[in-house]
Amino acid sequence: MLTKRFRIIFAAAVLLATPALADSVTVFAAASLGTALKEVADAFKNDTGHDTVLSFAGSSTLARQIEQGAPADVFISANLAWMDRLQNRGRLAPDTRTDILSNQLALISHDPTAETNVSDALAHLPADGHLAMGQVNAVPAGIYGKAALDHLGLWADVSSRVVQADNVRAALALVALGEAEMGIVYTTDAKAEPRVTLVAEFTPDTHLPITYPAAIIESRTTDAALEFLNYLKSDTAIAIFIAQGFARATE
Repeated sequence: MLTKRFRIIFAAAVLLATPALADSVTVFAAASLGTALKEVADAFKNDTGHDTVLSFAGSSTLARQIEQGAPADVFISANLAWMDRLQNRGRLAPDTRTDILSNQLALISHDPTAETNVSDALAHLPADGHLAMGQVNAVPAGIYGKAALDHLGLWADVSSRVVQADNVRAALALVALGEAEMGIVYTTDAKAEPRVTLVAEFTPDTHLPITYPAAIIESRTTDAALEFLNYLKSDTAIAIFIAQGFARATE
């Protein structure tokens, strides 16, 4: 039988030889990040051992859920406004907010022969046709899209035919399925869906810059959450994002 002293030494040796248990990070992220962030999460697990639970939706929906106490560790928004709202309400962990990515806004079509100019393409939208967008008063892609159409003097002409979706990927799906002839999404969404054609990108002067900030939620700061936040700006993660059509945020 093992002596008590030997049992203590043996137990200590086992503990020292056992690697630290991996933690799980719950990430609430804008729907437009869906394709790329899943790949980043896989790379993060491979490099750190930490699991990642991803929840995708419109930034407005996720921000409201966090306000109501949803157990998110990290939030990544598709615009600054919803992150500002959480910060102003004291819901972000201090000194963790950082801008990670930028994107571009695009007009897409279900018809591969659509005009390659925003104004011309929308001029050919049938009278009974539809333009899919995120909710124009809440979803970042919808907010950017309405601003761009206003800037170009086109909103009044198309507003009655706009179908508003809960998030940008839902708007993308409407066009991919042919339920809407055209849509306004991000360039990265257009590249992720082979059933749609990218008609044209809106010029940056037509809307506010598309910036993706990330932050840890107040009282949810863990080593794993901090590692994930830092990993989002690592060379590995940035390479994945760029391959999907994103760009590094301007510092």
